[in-house]
Amino acid sequence: MFDYHIHSDFSADCDTPMEKTIEKAIELGLKEICFTEHIDYEYPDQSIDFALDIPSYNQRLIEMRTTYGESLKIQKGVEIGVQPNLLDKYRALFKEETFDFIICSMHTTEKKDLHSGSFFQNKTLEEAYSKYYEELLYCVKNLEEFSILGHLDLVKRYTKKESKNLFHDIIAEIFKVIIPRGQGIEINTSGYRYGLETAMPSKDILKLYKECGGEIITIGSDSHIDSTVAFKWNSSLELLDQLGFKYVTTFDKLEPTFHSIKTLR
Repeated sequence: MFDYHIHSDFSADCDTPMEKTIEKAIELGLKEICFTEHIDYEYPDQSIDFALDIPSYNQRLIEMRTTYGESLKIQKGVEIGVQPNLLDKYRALFKEETFDFIICSMHTTEKKDLHSGSFFQNKTLEEAYSKYYEELLYCVKNLEEFSILGHLDLVKRYTKKESKNLFHDIIAEIFKVIIPRGQGIEINTSGYRYGLETAMPSKDILKLYKECGGEIITIGSDSHIDSTVAFKWNSSLELLDQLGFKYVTTFDKLEPTFHSIKTLR
């Protein structure tokens, strides 16, 4: 098992020390995890600062690998929160710092955070979904420095319902950009924990990704506490197998490694 979306107390919205998560992963028999700590520049909620102390993060990872490295492979990742006006800042970050794995996520649209609900005010459901995907498409077209797209249909988490328009046309445009560049998507199983009927993205988007030729896919719990590490791993693997995917992907120094689903089941 591999969990490729995990947060620790280096993320502003998490209090769980790395040690607890690592020990849980070892207990569950995981082979590899990746910490994907938040960096969200100019996050609109001023009560939370999604900066990352990278020197301390690097040092802690060295300590964790020294202590636990014989039992578990521990990778260095980051989850960036993109906005169209911030792409140059992320490019500058990646010129200065190296990671094994980079998740590109969008938590803010029109400079309004999705979490508080302010983005959805004075919009129909269709208008909100459209703005979200259009802005994500812009960011994807104009930023190449990432490995996969995180929780692609995150917008649904804050509406608790699907739009009648599935927006497959614009999502397909996103896939047409990332697939030739060797980038992928994730199955983010936290959707179930937030009251949704599916992971993120939903099954129809996974099918669309496959139809567009997508192969690179990771599975991540988006854990902020140790008890949810590898959440719904087996069912996610089964779904990928049913949809015809052949591999689950891990990363090292931004290079993908493909693991046959048949050997993981």
